[in-house]
Amino acid sequence: MQGILAAAQERGRELKLPYAGALLPGEAHALMQALPEARLVDVRTRAELEWVGKVPGSVTIEWNSWPGGARNLDFIAEFEALVDKNATVMLLCRSGVRSHHAAIALARVGYAKAYNVLQGFEGDKDPAGQRNRIGGWRAAGLPWTQN
Repeated sequence: MQGILAAAQERGRELKLPYAGALLPGEAHALMQALPEARLVDVRTRAELEWVGKVPGSVTIEWNSWPGGARNLDFIAEFEALVDKNATVMLLCRSGVRSHHAAIALARVGYAKAYNVLQGFEGDKDPAGQRNRIGGWRAAGLPWTQN
């Protein structure tokens, strides 16, 4: 697991990230399995979780609220109530953008082991403008459920 974390930290340095680093979806899944204190935190909206799917065992805290997409002003307080500051925290959203911003916010309040999960749950858009085919948690064949 130290190799995965070292690679994520190196990516973070290369990308000049203001948080611990950046993980690929498979790496985040491996850490979930190997590190009991690690937490995968999905920051997508409740609607996304219900309609698109979710990762079993993840903690869910909206970065933006549904409907309307307004920033969740209680994000940090909700996070602190659910996730220990010493935990390895892996943040997931649809494509890696909201989770990037969440990781920045968490690093600012003392989460020294906050990592963004690159590609997110659904990955990048393909040439037809559709997700779930190029990168991401689902395309990697990692565990997920849908209502």
